[in-house]
Amino acid sequence: MDRTVPKTGSEEIELYLRTIYSLLRSSHAVQLDALIEAHVAMNSSLHINARQPGLDASALFYAVMRLPACIADVNLVVMGQMDRVFRDYGYEDVSEWESVTAPGRRRRTLYDGKGTLAVYIASQSDIDDLIPTLVAYQIEWNKLYPLLQSVSAQATLAAYAADRTLSRTAELARVLGITPDELSRLQEAWGPQMSATLQKIARGPKKFAVRLLAGTFVNYQRATSTWWLNVRQKVEPVVFEDRPAYFVSSNIHAIPNLLSGFALREEEAIFEYVLQANDPALTAEYDYVRVREELNNKNNFLYYALRRYTSRPEVDARRSEAERAVGIRRVPSAHGFDIEAQVIELNKLDLDAMDPRLICCSEAEMRRLRDSDAVIINIDYPLGMAAYHVMAKISQYVTQMQGVYVIGKAATLNARIGDVMLANVIYDEHSQNSYLFGNCFTAADILPYLTMSSVLDNQKGVTVRGTFLQNARYMDVFYREGYTIVEMEAGPYLSAIYEMVRAQRHPINEIVNLYIAPFDVGFLHYASDTPMSKGRNLGAVRLSYPGTEPTYATAIATLRRIFSVELARLRQQPSRAEQRTENPSLRDEGGSNGSLSGDPDQPVGAPVHGSPGQP
Repeated sequence: MDRTVPKTGSEEIELYLRTIYSLLRSSHAVQLDALIEAHVAMNSSLHINARQPGLDASALFYAVMRLPACIADVNLVVMGQMDRVFRDYGYEDVSEWESVTAPGRRRRTLYDGKGTLAVYIASQSDIDDLIPTLVAYQIEWNKLYPLLQSVSAQATLAAYAADRTLSRTAELARVLGITPDELSRLQEAWGPQMSATLQKIARGPKKFAVRLLAGTFVNYQRATSTWWLNVRQKVEPVVFEDRPAYFVSSNIHAIPNLLSGFALREEEAIFEYVLQANDPALTAEYDYVRVREELNNKNNFLYYALRRYTSRPEVDARRSEAERAVGIRRVPSAHGFDIEAQVIELNKLDLDAMDPRLICCSEAEMRRLRDSDAVIINIDYPLGMAAYHVMAKISQYVTQMQGVYVIGKAATLNARIGDVMLANVIYDEHSQNSYLFGNCFTAADILPYLTMSSVLDNQKGVTVRGTFLQNARYMDVFYREGYTIVEMEAGPYLSAIYEMVRAQRHPINEIVNLYIAPFDVGFLHYASDTPMSKGRNLGAVRLSYPGTEPTYATAIATLRRIFSVELARLRQQPSRAEQRTENPSLRDEGGSNGSLSGDPDQPVGAPVHGSPGQP
């Protein structure tokens, strides 16, 4: 069978990757200067002005948002998978270093305060993402350095540090050769450290060195095993081998918020917090919702504001207690890479508390979930190939998989930012496979929960190796060959699914039919980037509150699907009431109190293997 696959024809990108990995084979630190020419020659869509002497503010903003603030003081970046790897290479006290974070990327990152940054990597995708980001940061830093050397530039910077009036902000933007709007983006990224960071740039050029301590496939698997062992230990007495499971890759907010009901109960307090928080951005979003109330769901705004509302420890403690009461267990990452997991027991959910949009059938039918012994395993979506390692590890322990659902952001070549896209064909650049599968979602599952966005189903997607590893020619080939979704996780997940349903490891460079999967498979992407539109890359736009709607629309559709599939499974076995009728010894068990609660250690009904059927 012939197939049309996206042959990018971009030798520059392949050369860049070969150069990166040849340098990282060194047993010592290597300078990133050696990568600058290959980076510039790639003509990355995220770094379109890399060749130009003037500052590429969008590329710098993108890099700053994905690196910790201490990066301005860092000279050496060391990468490894686990504490043990760092200790084996002489970094004995790495676990005592300061934990630092980046606004736009989840990685466990530690700083020694002396110029060395330790980065925990979950797969080769972290390397493909981190190294180009560091190179872009260094290139743009070194463009700013000469601009800040003159006496007038130093005076402008000092005046701006003392008083950020509009006139001084405009003058600083002129000195840096960017627009006031671009400067405001950098102000957002650097925050209060804006002036201090520019002063550091003025003191000297940036010269990063990097070192990969251990990059073997086995070490990635070991790191994943350590992560999963921590999850299993933290959720005892739940045993995954004994229970049907629904796997979800999304984020750590949407699914718990929809299920716990905490935000809905705290509605008055949240709105009062918004009015008193003195947060212009949050107030602006609140005003936007009030003005266009007919086009916005109030619950979505409550969830949007909840993240800042729970920044207070006492409020976060109440939220955690509310989640535990309905069977939601959070397991933060303790070692190695940073992926939080949540395990949710369906028979503890409270029907009266959850978001009403989740009710997918009659109340009496929904209450059958009290008889369920199934769990939802929700993980904070990983980056690239980490998805393969995580899915492969979980599938070793979950013997009754009922569904795999993946929600995430993606670039779009034919939609608008905020639109939802559903693919049933994925070309994976890692395996070079074209995966064909039956996406369990359709546009009709999402549209009822969208007011400002559209849904495009029956699409084709491509899983790329990195965000910087794309250029205009690369994107144009995808578009001409019908691939309109560009993302990083679907291919690795599908490779792992293949190994769950076949008797061998996933193939290379083949057409792969996954319509035969004996469980639900669903992929939902919402557009956060339009790389075919000049300047509209991830460094130039923000989803902000409008991104909340597709996030929750896709999460609602996923939970409704899980409930429907689980109820269909439960119809194949007697309910608890029917069991009591048949077995009088069960009649003295506690009765219903009107909520979806039950004893998770007393699962009812025999597990059902294989396809859950259609609800």
